[in-house]
Amino acid sequence: MAEDTVTLTSFSLTHVHYDPADPISYLCAWLALAPQALCVMYVTLIWSTREIEIVLLGAGQFVCEVLNFTLKRIIKEERPPRMNGKGYGMPSSHAQFVTFFSVSIALFLLLRHRPPGPGVRRRNHTPMTMLERAFYSALGLIGALTVAWSRVYLNYHTEKQVLVGCTAGVVIAVAWFVVTSILRQTGWVSWAIDLPIARWLRVRDLVLEEDLCQAGWEKWDDRMSALKARHKKSN
Repeated sequence: MAEDTVTLTSFSLTHVHYDPADPISYLCAWLALAPQALCVMYVTLIWSTREIEIVLLGAGQFVCEVLNFTLKRIIKEERPPRMNGKGYGMPSSHAQFVTFFSVSIALFLLLRHRPPGPGVRRRNHTPMTMLERAFYSALGLIGALTVAWSRVYLNYHTEKQVLVGCTAGVVIAVAWFVVTSILRQTGWVSWAIDLPIARWLRVRDLVLEEDLCQAGWEKWDDRMSALKARHKKSN
């Protein structure tokens, strides 16, 4: 009995073409996995922190992807002649994804995050200064530009497709920031996190003013101080 022939295909979500003889091409192949890594980060942070700001950022990222999917099918521009990817190439989804993320983080750190003043110190923790927040924002933007450039280097997109992707990412990030600011100012965010389902899921809104790690660190520090005091007393 002859065996049936099955045609196999690759899982394109993580399938990246690169030149094994070129170290830069190899690095670019790793950079191509940045959106997948960020998606894992979103799920991890949403589940572990239950912060509404991260939920809103993840929702904006999803909207950004939907718009990219739509734009590609409206514009219908092919990838470069020596194509290393399937589907349409305008605008670059990688460039749009990472640009949206980096610009959104920059807007949060520079405009929305309101930590205590530089003179305030809380239990082994000093809030980030504006200079530090500007530095991390610039670092994120440089990372996004590096990922965008890698798409051209790997021949997945033309320079124009990457530029349009970056522009779309910036525009959508700014627009989403405005939308979420309006939702906050009009009380819709406060209303949402007070719903029974949100309270059951323990959704909170602390990251605007606090470090994500600080509350947990203070609880741990209290426990360790109590243990040390008990041990010292017993001796």
